[in-house]
Amino acid sequence: MARSSERTNTTSTESRSTEQAPNPVWFKPVMFGFMLIGLIWIIVFYVSSSTLPIPGINSWNILIGFGIMFIGFLMTTRWR
Repeated sequence: MARSSERTNTTSTESRSTEQAPNPVWFKPVMFGFMLIGLIWIIVFYVSSSTLPIPGINSWNILIGFGIMFIGFLMTTRWR
């Protein structure tokens, strides 16, 4: 009878150890920050008539903005 209680204690301990811990406090602000910075990058590009944020690379600014936003969206897959 003692063995069955040992088995239940071991399985409950194993299930607790496999649970994933919550994200650190900084995770959510950084995730949303990446998404907002990417959006602002693209908006600045269009509002400035393709002269800002980096003048020499023209339409590559759109790719940079989407890349920054994509980093934020990838972080959402790890959000708990």
